[in-house]
Amino acid sequence: MELRVVALYPEQMNIYADRGNILFLQRRCEWRGIQFSYDASGPGEPLDAAAHDLIYLGGGQDRDQRIVAGDMVSTKRQALAEAVSDGAVVLAVCGGYQLLGQSYELGDERIEGLGLADLETVREPGPRLIGNVEIEIDLGDGPTRLAGFENHGGRTYLGEGARPLGRVIRGFGNNGKDGLEGVRRENMIGTYLHGPLLPKNAWLADRLIELALARRLGSPPDLAPLDDSLESAAHQSAHRAALRG
Repeated sequence: MELRVVALYPEQMNIYADRGNILFLQRRCEWRGIQFSYDASGPGEPLDAAAHDLIYLGGGQDRDQRIVAGDMVSTKRQALAEAVSDGAVVLAVCGGYQLLGQSYELGDERIEGLGLADLETVREPGPRLIGNVEIEIDLGDGPTRLAGFENHGGRTYLGEGARPLGRVIRGFGNNGKDGLEGVRRENMIGTYLHGPLLPKNAWLADRLIELALARRLGSPPDLAPLDDSLESAAHQSAHRAALRG
């Protein structure tokens, strides 16, 4: 087995240690004897929708998002839409999550998004939404909690056709008002949780690996269990941090 991963704009969209998500996926595969291939697609570079099992888009500052958004719409939107429709796994974090939607409004400026999710992000008056966060999600195996960190000035609002990733237990979530966090469409996940997300929530990393491999193999593989004592400790630490607020 081989997990084929591509990171979009890894030089521009990589803040808050989110590159650790890729490294964690790689280690989870290697420890199980699963081959891991990594590719990157940056500005001006096309994307082959069929060549990758998992597509990753991290977070960036507003300046980087402006640059990335225009390029991604012109060079990668069609391929990304095809990949999502074909069941590829997409994980978009923070700024990457915002770009999944229709647009990101910054005052009088409107940054066009990919339109892969029915959501809008707006920079509204008020402080940034910063702090430890915990949400409850259900990817088909029953309710489970994710713990992480959020830091975003934009407020994201889901449209009627969008499904949230989860519900906020502690923290702000999409906008600090409606109690929702992230978005989910088929195997595409967008979320504000970073810092990075996957090392604090090892079960989610394994779930993404299963979904990505199942698309090519036809059925989910049986992943060998790992000694997750350190990963469990990391999750509990993030959980306790969320409790403290």
